[in-house]
Amino acid sequence: MKHLLSTADLSKQDAVLLLDTAAQMAATQSREMKKLPTLRGRTVVNLFYEDSTRTRISFETAAKRLSADVINFSAKGSSVSKGESLKDTALTLHAMGADAVVVRHQASGAPHMLAHAGWLDAAVVNAGDGMHQHPTQALLDAFTIRRHLVGSGSDEGTAGRDLAGLRVAIVGDVLHSRVARSNVRLLHTLGAEVTMVAPPTLLPVGIESWPCRVSFHLDETLERTKPDAVMMLRVQRERMSGGAGGAFFPSVQEYSRKFGLGSQRLGMLADHAIVMHPGPMNRGLEISAEAADHPRSVIVEQVANGVAVRMAALYLLLAGDERNTL
Repeated sequence: MKHLLSTADLSKQDAVLLLDTAAQMAATQSREMKKLPTLRGRTVVNLFYEDSTRTRISFETAAKRLSADVINFSAKGSSVSKGESLKDTALTLHAMGADAVVVRHQASGAPHMLAHAGWLDAAVVNAGDGMHQHPTQALLDAFTIRRHLVGSGSDEGTAGRDLAGLRVAIVGDVLHSRVARSNVRLLHTLGAEVTMVAPPTLLPVGIESWPCRVSFHLDETLERTKPDAVMMLRVQRERMSGGAGGAFFPSVQEYSRKFGLGSQRLGMLADHAIVMHPGPMNRGLEISAEAADHPRSVIVEQVANGVAVRMAALYLLLAGDERNTL
């Protein structure tokens, strides 16, 4: 694996290897000494053209836990804000000897361009590009699902296991969600059955070609499919005309009534089912405070698992034949 650009590029073997490696990484984080020497001498650049808190800090933490040197590059206040092109930025990073570039960009396909244009000789990790892909988010979601719902519930019991037989409902603003696009491919590859639930206005053209079922009714989906995991998507009002969502649904109250997860719908879930959200949350819109903070919720755990998954991705991309026992 040279780059990590899309979950569509991952075979089941690749995905399971990443999840198993993440489990090993997570185990090392319970030690008194959390830092590993694996990537000492390597340089990881976080190249973020969009604002981010969770993803940027998670990648920075992951790289530092592996002893890599980390450079954080924000488009704001840099030469990018003065008009520097992606190509010239890449050439600068190449000249600095970057071994891996973690990139978040508002343009779909920008990480693919960085990886294949020949501008730099480094592993490229897609940390989110437009409404296209966010592979490490999907991997941490799959890791969280596997940890809770597969085997004995321990990392030792899940090693080598996929998600065959599990049912996952992904609910909300699918149209604008790179998380949904990444998850549906990865979960399908791992054997899970996925149902997308959204109003017709928040479903993309061509979704019928995606490896999932589609539903316009959340209550019916919860009753009929009995999902093992329910993933609520953030309503991305900043990507909607006017920012209020009016062109996509009548009102916040109407959306929450039909597609929000609250106490009543929590009661419809199976006893073992988990509640997920990629964050940041719009409390009171797609998810109630009660649901977000409920014992079924694994939302905070998803953030913690993100560090282990990103450690695994950087390790597998950069360690190469030098891989050693953790």
